[in-house]
Amino acid sequence: MAFPRPKPTTMETLAMERANPPFNIRQLSIAMHGGEKALILKEKFMAEIARHPAFKLSDIHDLSKDELRERTMEKFASMVYFVTNESIETFQLRMQLIGIADPSFWTRFGVAYGLFLGALRSGATPNQLSYWIERGVLGLNGVIGCFAMTELAHGSNVAGLETTATFDRGSDEFIIHTPHLGATKWWIGGAASTATHAAVFAQLIIDGKRHGVKTFVTQLRDTKTFTLMPGVTIGDIGKKMGRDGIDNGYIQFTYVRVPRAHMLMKHTQVSRDGVVTEPPLAQLTYGALLGGRTSMVTDSSNSAKKALTVAVRYAAVRRQFATGKNELETQLLDYPIHQRRLMPLVAQAIAMGFTGLRLQVMYEDMTQALEAMEPSDPNLNDILDKLKETHATSAGLKAFCTWACLDTIDKCRQSCGGHGYSAYSNFPLMYADFAVQCTWEGDNTILSLQAGRSLVGAWGAAIKGKKLAPGVAYLNDASTRTAKSDSSLSLDDIQKAWNCVAFNVIKKAAEEYVKLLKSGKSKDEAMERCSQSRFIAAKIHTIGYIFRLFTEAVQEMPDNEESKVLKTVASLYGLWQIEEQQGYFLKYGYYNAEQIDKVQESVDALCAEVRGVAIPLIDSFALSDHIINSPLGKWDGSVYESYFAQVQAANPLPKEHPYFTRLIKPLLERQNEDMEDPGTAMGLEDELKEIEEERKGE
Repeated sequence: MAFPRPKPTTMETLAMERANPPFNIRQLSIAMHGGEKALILKEKFMAEIARHPAFKLSDIHDLSKDELRERTMEKFASMVYFVTNESIETFQLRMQLIGIADPSFWTRFGVAYGLFLGALRSGATPNQLSYWIERGVLGLNGVIGCFAMTELAHGSNVAGLETTATFDRGSDEFIIHTPHLGATKWWIGGAASTATHAAVFAQLIIDGKRHGVKTFVTQLRDTKTFTLMPGVTIGDIGKKMGRDGIDNGYIQFTYVRVPRAHMLMKHTQVSRDGVVTEPPLAQLTYGALLGGRTSMVTDSSNSAKKALTVAVRYAAVRRQFATGKNELETQLLDYPIHQRRLMPLVAQAIAMGFTGLRLQVMYEDMTQALEAMEPSDPNLNDILDKLKETHATSAGLKAFCTWACLDTIDKCRQSCGGHGYSAYSNFPLMYADFAVQCTWEGDNTILSLQAGRSLVGAWGAAIKGKKLAPGVAYLNDASTRTAKSDSSLSLDDIQKAWNCVAFNVIKKAAEEYVKLLKSGKSKDEAMERCSQSRFIAAKIHTIGYIFRLFTEAVQEMPDNEESKVLKTVASLYGLWQIEEQQGYFLKYGYYNAEQIDKVQESVDALCAEVRGVAIPLIDSFALSDHIINSPLGKWDGSVYESYFAQVQAANPLPKEHPYFTRLIKPLLERQNEDMEDPGTAMGLEDELKEIEEERKGE
């Protein structure tokens, strides 16, 4: 008698998925992290925070807002130790890892170190910076800073901020003031219950003349008693969609005086007599924004990888329906449509990761060039052109990478079916925590339009024969516009495809802009009227840019099994995005309909190929169980056991039902009252019979 084959456990299934990978997982992980040093540090950091009581994550879904804020604050002391004892490079890698594990803490701590200290570093003179460091900015022993830019009525339009800083010559002070409700500082992380000082962005006014938005360090609370300083009003803006560990607040200033020396004067100076000196190179202020945007590209990749680690492992162990003659139910990951749901997103996350690594190198090189640059530098114009191009490209990358990540998290949630809707899957919190990335540090749509504006400008420079910066150099080659596919679908052919289509959508936006100018529209109005074309130009350019940086990184690797699998991943990313944006490729003739069908077939085949190494590929992301914090993505595959145990531990049944006596018992025991029939009470039927008989008698 034949017995049915026993069903492998989820743990056995995942072990089989890991057996005999065609590449070295460790070496692939090193490549994805930009080197072995970064990977070793990441593993060290993961081990440290897994054992740190304040970084407990398993119960985070059941904590109240106040409990989350208190636990977030518990982490500060340990981080202060590291920030004062580690190199900046090492500490940035530590915070990058913590940002994946606990976005609320990453933000709350980042407000003090990334934004407040960042404002000092980018805007203060050397003496001003030394002054604030001596007063405890680094160790939080004397100063805990926050970043007061956003207002209730203004966010993306920084130039339109309405808080004022009016110079008083007599006292050599600035008077910081909130003139009306709309000028209230809003969404200020750390303001509600933590910060002692703020980097306040306000309109500089001298003798009634406005000189634009500048930054003023303003004390909010007494550092000994923590009482509010005179003229400072602070409140809590309450519960948010996510990141409730951050104490976001509002601030109003009522004629608050600060010394003139509290204005950050690296770029713009105000003398004792009120004379304003503006920087000779206003573009230098762009550099301060690049670091934040670079980190958000990397964070988008890391957060997407976290969600995909859960979804892909779950898809490997989850079995539903037996197909064909198989005795066993089929793994979700073996269904072609499920491969289509997840494998392109894996490719996209990896592409964004390599883009982030290369962008970080570009940012560091740019920072060094800016610090060393003098107005008389012979390379001044080239450096400034590259800065403007990098600034615009980083705007597009921030927008489209954060959108891609948010979309990935929700698609991963949906791919896990009903279990993905559980808070313990960690998808709901991941989504809620990451969603803010699409609107802070610049609303994504506005940033996309900024990138599109720059591309229109680059097109204008290209047709005048100017040599462009590397990121948009393809606009210098007119033959790019009419290129046609060689049907090979090679990495080179895919890159040519993106260059061709990006060239044409940018050309369309630029020609639309010029046409509007000729019709009598002002520059600003013409730019607004061609917004949709600018948005499309930014989108296509950015996707092609990500593909180019990814393939460049892979092609620079040694020719081995690791680079081979990454080339497959790169092909999947490039072709899947072509499929997603196929209308533009057909419109501009790079591919015809038959070739687009071939693209689809290739994406199908590449999804199946990547599926074959999906678990080893996901393992190379190097994310511990503690970091992903989801039973559905357990490394050993113990999905159901871990899920059941966590649900039981977090939701013990009470000894007494909390509202049975008050609500349920009266409902169950209520007596159905006999309802009187109105017709019977009226004697209506007898009356109607009498009426009928009377009619007949007539």
